[in-house]
Amino acid sequence: MLENLLNLIKQHAGPAIIDNPAIPNDQNDTAISMAGHSIMDGLKNMLTSGKTGDVVNLFNNPGADIASTPAAQQISGGFIQSLMAKFGLGQNEASGIASGIIPEVLQRLVRKTNDPADSSFNLQGILSQLTGGGTGGLDLQGLMNKFTGSATSGGGIGDAIKGFMGK
Repeated sequence: MLENLLNLIKQHAGPAIIDNPAIPNDQNDTAISMAGHSIMDGLKNMLTSGKTGDVVNLFNNPGADIASTPAAQQISGGFIQSLMAKFGLGQNEASGIASGIIPEVLQRLVRKTNDPADSSFNLQGILSQLTGGGTGGLDLQGLMNKFTGSATSGGGIGDAIKGFMGK
């Protein structure tokens, strides 16, 4: 999954990373890897910290403005901090790089995950990767049902999310 994500980032890294003079050319792969880890770590942190709803909303809205979602903002924030620490970039410069790649990659990831004809990403594989192959205390099948709309327990997605969050 991470390899597919890194390939997706490489496909869209041109203006934000590859062509950006703030990122030395010999560090392009490092910056791409940092973007991938920021996405994975951000999603994992949201799942384990009770922000399951943010992840569900991200993947259930393939046509939405991804950049304005709480998930994209949290992931971008983590990537910005990584860029500032690794390359000594200022906040504005790091924010520009993050806004040039994270929303686009997330949009593509969500679309690919929701496309039954595209097997490069699947939701179950992503969730399994994020939870370390285990459930990390999450009801993985129940969570999958919320993403796919196949919940049988009644109530809406909001009720289901409250159940995951222990509220």
